[in-house]
Amino acid sequence: MTSGSLFELQDENLSPIEILRLAADRFHGQLVLATALGPEAQVLTHMIARSELEIPIFTIDTGRLFEETQELIMRTNRTYGIRIEMVMPDLQDVEEMVGTHGPNMFREDRELRKQCCFLRKVVPLQRVLSPYSAWMTGMRRNQSVTRESVKVFDWDEKNLLYKVNPLVNWTSKQVWDFIRENDVPYNDLHDQGFPSIGCAPCTRAIQPGEEERAGRWWWESPQDRECGIHIVDGRVVRRRELVQA
Repeated sequence: MTSGSLFELQDENLSPIEILRLAADRFHGQLVLATALGPEAQVLTHMIARSELEIPIFTIDTGRLFEETQELIMRTNRTYGIRIEMVMPDLQDVEEMVGTHGPNMFREDRELRKQCCFLRKVVPLQRVLSPYSAWMTGMRRNQSVTRESVKVFDWDEKNLLYKVNPLVNWTSKQVWDFIRENDVPYNDLHDQGFPSIGCAPCTRAIQPGEEERAGRWWWESPQDRECGIHIVDGRVVRRRELVQA
């Protein structure tokens, strides 16, 4: 692969598994999958495990996850014979935040909600990503208005490493067709009207006609419904045009 060629592949008609293999080869030993156990990440986990790709997988246990999500972690480990690494926020930081603002601070003010997400998600994410050169997510362009510009290969300015999104061009139907055809384990809450699942207090089932992520931080405007992990300067990621692979 020539220098800079990852960004030149944005418009190629590559399948997710081809993207996975390409990324695993390019970032050998330096690529990790971040999973929140959503259907997209479960598809990627299945592909990684069944293709025996050497890509470690981790998830962030914020301390406010649904019981169903915790159970899915164990079920996924058993199904694929893997161990998803559990990454926790700093206990002292969380204790100080909750002690100052209360356990459900996120409902009172958007900045407090962002602070909660920052301490429970962003900080532990940055800690676990520090040894790697690239990370992978299950983001898709048609999940929400905040994700319409997501690229297959990008430069993550916030975390200063490459970002790989193999499923950006897939629809929800393609994801669920794959799950059913391959018997991929998924969260039981998806059968109860929860297409996108995060922390329990900040996630609800959606109504017919709502976008997939409408149940995340539903009291805020659609353009604000991100935790901060994928946001730089108010939008998802930011591509540095001159970065060379």
